[in-house]
Amino acid sequence: MIKILIVDDEEAIANLIRMNLVKAGYQCEVASDGEEAADAIENRPFDLILLDIMLPKLNGYEVLEYAKSVDIPVIFLTAMGETQQKVKGLKLGAEDYIAKPFEIAELLARVETVLRRYRKTERRIRILDIEIDTDSRTVLQGGHPVDLTTKEYELLLLFVRNKNRALYRETIYENVWGGEYSGTGRTVDLHVQRLKKKLSLDEHITAIYKVGYRFSDE
Repeated sequence: MIKILIVDDEEAIANLIRMNLVKAGYQCEVASDGEEAADAIENRPFDLILLDIMLPKLNGYEVLEYAKSVDIPVIFLTAMGETQQKVKGLKLGAEDYIAKPFEIAELLARVETVLRRYRKTERRIRILDIEIDTDSRTVLQGGHPVDLTTKEYELLLLFVRNKNRALYRETIYENVWGGEYSGTGRTVDLHVQRLKKKLSLDEHITAIYKVGYRFSDE
């Protein structure tokens, strides 16, 4: 799974970013200052770092040096109007920057773009007897193609990227259908049932009462 380090001393912003990245299928860790971020980079592998510039103990430019030493791409988080800081960050080796306040859709798009640039997105995912090709958006089971609709494919990808996690119906709906979940209707349930039937996943996708579903490969 893609692992992202979020470095921001503003707890509310860090938690907002983490929540939305986790919902999108990424694994995340948060650091609240530069020294904590440097320690994390030295001791654990990451595929991407979202890095605030103004940090306690070590600033973002100093943390960037740690990231560059182990070839981890960095997206800077900057306040509106900090043009000089943006330019300096890019010159020092940051891949991109996101200005605060930002839209979640923009954040996710920029994250995906940088991961693709570094070829860190999962192009082929293998789990159970299923193989997912994220480039062609095709699915094989036991070596044979399975015909999934667009929503079924996206639902499968969401489950696989969040295996062993309880996913609320709201989370599933927002990620697959892109809108706000009303709490009524059986759209999510019907698609889950169809996916389970097509891929024989009755034992691996389980309903959680008043919550949603959990996917397991055990």
